[in-house]
Amino acid sequence: MFVWSRLSSSQWTDSWGERFSGHSGAVITLIPGRKTVRVEVYCAEKKEALAIQQQFGGTVRSVRARNWAVHRVAVPPPVVVRDALLVCSDSDKKKRASLAKLHPRRSVISIPPDMAFGTGHHATTASVLRLLVDFSKSRKGKAWTLCDLGTGSGVLAIAAAKLGATDIFGCDFDPHAVRVALHNVRRNRVRDVRIEEADVLHWKSGRRYDCVAANLFSDVLIAAFPKIARLTKPGGTVLVSGILKSQAAECLRAGEEAGLKFDTIITRGKWVTARGGRE
Repeated sequence: MFVWSRLSSSQWTDSWGERFSGHSGAVITLIPGRKTVRVEVYCAEKKEALAIQQQFGGTVRSVRARNWAVHRVAVPPPVVVRDALLVCSDSDKKKRASLAKLHPRRSVISIPPDMAFGTGHHATTASVLRLLVDFSKSRKGKAWTLCDLGTGSGVLAIAAAKLGATDIFGCDFDPHAVRVALHNVRRNRVRDVRIEEADVLHWKSGRRYDCVAANLFSDVLIAAFPKIARLTKPGGTVLVSGILKSQAAECLRAGEEAGLKFDTIITRGKWVTARGGRE
């Protein structure tokens, strides 16, 4: 077994928790007497730990296998999203079929825990999923498109396909996240979904979308808002999340300066999600 670790300011505790949400080997420890946390991810394979190190710095070391079991957690329960979706962590087909029978009106999405965040259990992802369901109902009977920036596990792109979107594009700067998202797209057998590796701050698109979802850290959102506005069709909808409550005012103000107007702001714990649009 191997563990990747690094020290970080405690103000980023929730951000690290979101980044490794669903990873059974992730551990975040507050260092007593200091405004610092130790972030660790226990991995069965060295190459996985090295991939995290390449992305976030830190160190990698080998550990005894017995340490691994200490940090494993139970599979989280399914997430029910309105009357339309159910997001589960089960990869077993029989278990998913059983859930489908228990929830006949909901489309079941399977997102097994992985390094890529976005299992649907974190407050940010769950809030965007609910707003995406609401948006799909407003477009019932009409074709609509989605751009998912920072797609992570691909759960929002997959949900859009289940909700009736006809053209879906998702991107992430993390190549591991892209591989996971593509695997999840195939696992859930959805069509019209394209996933690519791209940095939102440098990626260029020649088209606009009916809905743009961006579940990103607030500093990335601030820099990306002009591009997000350009990606959104006039009258289109923007869903943003990944914003710490302490950073929400500054972040959303940057969005408004870029030409967006927010009509719904949702706060869950330390996290803020907002819905807006471009006139």
